[in-house]
Amino acid sequence: MAFTDHPTLYPSNWLRDLHAQVPRKALRDMWNRLRYGPGAPLSDELIRVDARDVNYIYAGKRPLRRQQSGMILGGNWDQQRRSVEDNRKLLSCRMHFEGGTPWRDTPLFQKLLAEIAQGKTPDECATEEQLVARYKRLDEVFEETRRRGRLLTRAELPEYFRREHGGILLHVGRDGTLLRTGGGAHRFAIARILDLPKIPAQLGVVHPQAFYGGLLAPMRDT
Repeated sequence: MAFTDHPTLYPSNWLRDLHAQVPRKALRDMWNRLRYGPGAPLSDELIRVDARDVNYIYAGKRPLRRQQSGMILGGNWDQQRRSVEDNRKLLSCRMHFEGGTPWRDTPLFQKLLAEIAQGKTPDECATEEQLVARYKRLDEVFEETRRRGRLLTRAELPEYFRREHGGILLHVGRDGTLLRTGGGAHRFAIARILDLPKIPAQLGVVHPQAFYGGLLAPMRDT
């Protein structure tokens, strides 16, 4: 297997590996395979789901982030949820893309402007000009996605790093319920608004009942 097949092996990506906790994820993958067999979930694994089936946001107090991707976790964490439509980013995207509201007049844009005024750098934007440019690019992504009829996987993007790391993060509850959290909110909003039937996502935490019940299998990119 060629060195170039693995972007994470490049020296320039080693620091990113550490930040994304890739070594810990690799150990988790090994442990999962030993404990749960060859069909165990993988960290940063690519899954494909219907955007219309993602109706909840994980609302638990325990952080479940990209670092936990591929973890099989029991308990009632998957019962702690709220409607995905309550999300400020999705609401603002609906206002803009469906209702024609200028970005500047959306709750999201006003919140980000206030953070910039406080000296923060939301979405890596330190100035209003950078924020305007970012949302102009989002308009382009929306139009590109509408024409294409699908979202690109992370492997199809210039910033590709590892599997589907950086994509729409989705946890899988005990009954197969999908719970969104973390990054990828704009990409998810675009997919939701366009009613895309199959979208790429980064696998998050999986409830053991979902794994043993075979509910993860139909989502896997096979």
